[in-house]
Amino acid sequence: MQSPPSGYRIPLFCAVTLLFWFSMYTCVPILTAYVMDLGASGQMAGLIVGMYGLSQMLLRIPVGVVSDRIHKRKLFIILGMVFSVVAGAGILLSQDLNWILLLRIIAGAAAATWVDFTILFASYYAVNDTTRAMGTITVYNSLGQMLGILCGGWFAERYGWESAFLIGAAVGIIGMIGAFFIVEKFEEGAQKLTVKGFVQVSQDRTLLTVSFLAILFQLLMFATVFGFTPVYAQALGATKLEMGLLTFFSTLPTALASWIGGAVLARRLGERKVIVLGFVLSGVFTLLIPVTGSLWLLIATQAVAGFGRGFTTPVLMSLSIKHMDSGRRATAMGFYQAIYGLGMFAGPLVMGLAGDLLTLRDGFLLVGTLGCVTAALSFFMLKITAPSRPTALEESPHG
Repeated sequence: MQSPPSGYRIPLFCAVTLLFWFSMYTCVPILTAYVMDLGASGQMAGLIVGMYGLSQMLLRIPVGVVSDRIHKRKLFIILGMVFSVVAGAGILLSQDLNWILLLRIIAGAAAATWVDFTILFASYYAVNDTTRAMGTITVYNSLGQMLGILCGGWFAERYGWESAFLIGAAVGIIGMIGAFFIVEKFEEGAQKLTVKGFVQVSQDRTLLTVSFLAILFQLLMFATVFGFTPVYAQALGATKLEMGLLTFFSTLPTALASWIGGAVLARRLGERKVIVLGFVLSGVFTLLIPVTGSLWLLIATQAVAGFGRGFTTPVLMSLSIKHMDSGRRATAMGFYQAIYGLGMFAGPLVMGLAGDLLTLRDGFLLVGTLGCVTAALSFFMLKITAPSRPTALEESPHG
């Protein structure tokens, strides 16, 4: 079995990944509350937050297809860093809601390049180590988000709302410099993707199944921790910094569980059981949000939900590509990440509408119930999809 490569390329890649997600997430803990403070309705706030997911959904497949054809993942990673800087620094020009909506579209364009981060990093590992590779990069994804969230909340509390955007842009510049030194890698003689190949990828049963589950997973996450849970915390009296702490302590367990789920539990329990466990934890502890009467109890429930998110993320990501040949992996990952962008768009929009038409508490109950239902769907859909031979979807605990 091929060992992970030595040298600087993995540490550098992990550092750039951390800086990328740091720059993207400094405004996350305060974004919904910020735009509502500027006068946005719940629906408009949900649209602004969700537009980040919609632009990803529209761009990730083209990014995956083009990078598969030209074999230049590094170029798209650098472009992603550039867009992250623009999305943060743009707040200097205007605080108009429509302008902020456009900045979130640009942020989504940056996030669309995540497909190339994941595929290039996976190429550093043997195929049968894909789940471990995805677990590793998801840890740095989560660490970057977590540190960005914490710093963004602190800067917003100390220097005002807009400073959270600006610190993200500054860190993005550092990451952009580092991205120029990333090592490009692709297989010599790898076939370039054709239209027929893309159609075959998009009809793959395993990919369609995990993509559907990922939609529901992202809906749950962007409706809550990256959407309206900080607004609920604000209603409990949370400051901007405390909103950042809420999102931080929701994301810290995600980073830990991503490593455990990707490197340990998936091998011992099998991927299907890990995914079901993740959805159960996320769903149940979202249902508990409306009955929490204090900020610290809310943080505790969302920390447990964070473990659920961390178990699920790397395993779903791995299942989307590990059965694909190298020439179609970025397209498969682009398809997967584009499809789950629908959940990132729908989650905050659903919660915003629920907050306007019903109550925020009702929205959490609705989304939490969906998480529990998705756990059952995962159990049955992954079992049905599994081929007769051992695969990523149905392998022995130690396989």
